[in-house]
Amino acid sequence: MVGMRDVDMTQEHIDSQLDDEGTTSPEPVENASPERVVKAEPSETGFVNDLINPKFSELGYIQVYTGDGKGKTTASLGLTFRALGRGWNVLVILFTKGGNDYGELFSARQLSPDISRQLTIVQAGLNRIVFTHNLKAEDAIEISNGWEIAKRAVRSGKYQMIVMDEANIAIDLGLIPLEEMKELLATKPRELEIVLTGRRAHPEIIEMAHLVSEIRPIKHYWDIGVKARKGIEY
Repeated sequence: MVGMRDVDMTQEHIDSQLDDEGTTSPEPVENASPERVVKAEPSETGFVNDLINPKFSELGYIQVYTGDGKGKTTASLGLTFRALGRGWNVLVILFTKGGNDYGELFSARQLSPDISRQLTIVQAGLNRIVFTHNLKAEDAIEISNGWEIAKRAVRSGKYQMIVMDEANIAIDLGLIPLEEMKELLATKPRELEIVLTGRRAHPEIIEMAHLVSEIRPIKHYWDIGVKARKGIEY
């Protein structure tokens, strides 16, 4: 977790955001009033995805951005800044991503005071790329801490959007329990938009989501030796 001048990412700030008096308990998605729900048929696994009627724009959805192509985190950041411009309170949790050398963190420091108060960023990872073969106990601790913050945040009623960047990877690595994520998504407050990014989204998460975009790598300049560039990849 990195402290920032304008965007408050301290544990004290996060705790105060989640523990204030007057916190509302979430109303499960499945309890949405009948006139606001388009009933879907059960899938092979028995899960029923009740899609909220789009005309009720105050109700939130589950979005998933996955695939091997570039643009998943980029898409979630675009959603973040669009939501901030509409006055939403947004929490962004960067799973598997530590360190300070990210353009989005530098940008966040320059936000206006009003916008800054709406945005909380949490880093839940070490300053390196995580693979199955190089997992360490420290990775599990960082991601577990971020996951606990995510669960509290979803139930707090403080946010209109929560972005869990690279959550799909954390699930794939076994560092976020799949069943816990499914339970959290199924019982989220109706008004809350949740965005999950990362490769290898689990089929059961895809089934639960209301919007899934799979980004495919058709061409990439990395293939001709161009390395990650500041301002584009990070």
